[in-house]
Amino acid sequence: MSGLGKRRPARARSGTSGLTQKRSNAEPGAKRQAYDTSTHASVSSAEVLEVTALAHDGRGIARTSQGKTVFIEGALPGEHVTVAVHRTRKRFDEAHVREVRISAAERVTPPCPYVDRCGGCDLQHLALDAQRRHKVAVLANLLSRQGIELPGEVQVLSTATVGYRRRARLSVRVGADGEVQLGFRARRSRRLVEVDACTTLVPELSAMLPALYAQLVALEAPRHVGHIELLHTEEGVTLVLRQLRHHVQDLASWQQWAREQGVRLAMRVGRDTPEFKWLEPEDEDPSLTLKVPSMTQDLTLGIAPGDFFQANDGVNRCLVETALAWLGKPNGGQSLLDLFAGVGNFSLPLAAAGYTVAAVEGQQEMVARLNDNACRLELEVHARQANLHDPVSVKQLLDDMPANVVVLDPPREGAEALCQALAERPVSRVLYIACDPATMVRDSAYLLRGGYRLERAAMADMFVHTSHLESMLLFVRD
Repeated sequence: MSGLGKRRPARARSGTSGLTQKRSNAEPGAKRQAYDTSTHASVSSAEVLEVTALAHDGRGIARTSQGKTVFIEGALPGEHVTVAVHRTRKRFDEAHVREVRISAAERVTPPCPYVDRCGGCDLQHLALDAQRRHKVAVLANLLSRQGIELPGEVQVLSTATVGYRRRARLSVRVGADGEVQLGFRARRSRRLVEVDACTTLVPELSAMLPALYAQLVALEAPRHVGHIELLHTEEGVTLVLRQLRHHVQDLASWQQWAREQGVRLAMRVGRDTPEFKWLEPEDEDPSLTLKVPSMTQDLTLGIAPGDFFQANDGVNRCLVETALAWLGKPNGGQSLLDLFAGVGNFSLPLAAAGYTVAAVEGQQEMVARLNDNACRLELEVHARQANLHDPVSVKQLLDDMPANVVVLDPPREGAEALCQALAERPVSRVLYIACDPATMVRDSAYLLRGGYRLERAAMADMFVHTSHLESMLLFVRD
């Protein structure tokens, strides 16, 4: 008790921060880990484990000599590995590979030099075809748990394997010593991994990283920058700064930098209720647009920073084209209800195909954008705002807007209230686009209990080299 209230004497700086070395102190070319591989836990570092399967999240599964299950990051089925445990639980341990003694035939060299530190692309060590087979198997397994059998082969929707991501968020941090960091979150940590390039970003965004870091270092008050959003649209690169506090000199510096770089620049200023304004071009709201396919030609959709749009343009095109193919041309102007419609990613191509489209979106700003897009394209789409997670609102919505076909593209929370309501008020077809397999399977069970059957299924490889799984399912009711 004698130590209470006393301060621990200051320690000399070791040059090592937490679980990894800082960039400024590391040896040139040294390989740095995202965690301390000397961690001691219940699995002996000398015990060789045989990996028997791949979990849904891409981790290898093995058992110790005492029979305890271990989930191992970076391990593949068929491999023999030694591990370091970073989390011990009652029924299982979580670990990462210390050494691969016997490699799987499907192991490949990751394309990204930051793979050992960055928390993003967790399947880069697995061959691309094997990644996609794994995701299809996960989709089938999750559906089977609800008694849902796939109707046939799962269609795989995929395009580029690198340079595909057209939006991202970079974190900014300034250390106690004034060192500026710009990058992505490390695996299982809030620590930043500084990157000079990113293999997943479209080349135009990846090329901005060195210049962006140099600009942050040159600011008078870099601590006022919370994070930076990068967007790539038809017009080029747009940056959106999250500025925690207004700073006149830095504002002028950012404007000059944006002119020199030839990029659009916006800012959200303030902590609790940030104000949005454009910095470059100044005193005007520039148009930002994306293209989506239709049955005849591409359609141009207007967007604004903060609107949701798919990060992978190529796979989004595959999703829209597949939706058009699965639903086909309407017979006699069928009515279609597009829910979680955004700015019209599916609404507008389906209206161009001949459907009578009503669209509903939760955010009023995107409803306004959707209506503007429809007016400019001279398409009959009527959009409104509603809370699509509230059962009372959903029932009223289905009464007011009856339809032959329903398209659902919900966020990760899924569309539970809607699928419960659609089970009671069936329509002929439901097209469900899902970014979270767990909520999609839960919602699918409601539809099947309501008399629907699964007719088609696709796996969309939206985020290549990650365990993230997106899917599209078509339910029909005879």
